[in-house]
Amino acid sequence: MSKDEIFCDCEVIHADVLEEVKTRMPIEEDIYDLSDFFKVLGDSTRLKIISALDAHEMCVCDIAVLLNMTKSAISHQLRYLKQADLVKFRKEGKVVFYSLKDDHVKDIFEIGMEHIKEK
Repeated sequence: MSKDEIFCDCEVIHADVLEEVKTRMPIEEDIYDLSDFFKVLGDSTRLKIISALDAHEMCVCDIAVLLNMTKSAISHQLRYLKQADLVKFRKEGKVVFYSLKDDHVKDIFEIGMEHIKEK
């Protein structure tokens, strides 16, 4: 075993800790929903779209040009983000503008970026 490996060699169960943590654990359904939420964020194209929308409300055409992708591909990804309740849209005539759903989405993205830049 290398010196960097960490393992627990105790055989004592800390019942008080287990009971406290059990009371704080989310229900299974919420864990699965959160897992699905992070799966949606697990796609680099969707994160690029979220990054763009973090800066400014945009239409599909502008996002497509920014990311050098087709409007169809961007619309497909926006559909995922909308179904996951991460983006919203508004219509202005024939143009549809997308933005982040709320400050929670903005915070999750920005905190995640802050975390990875700490390295």
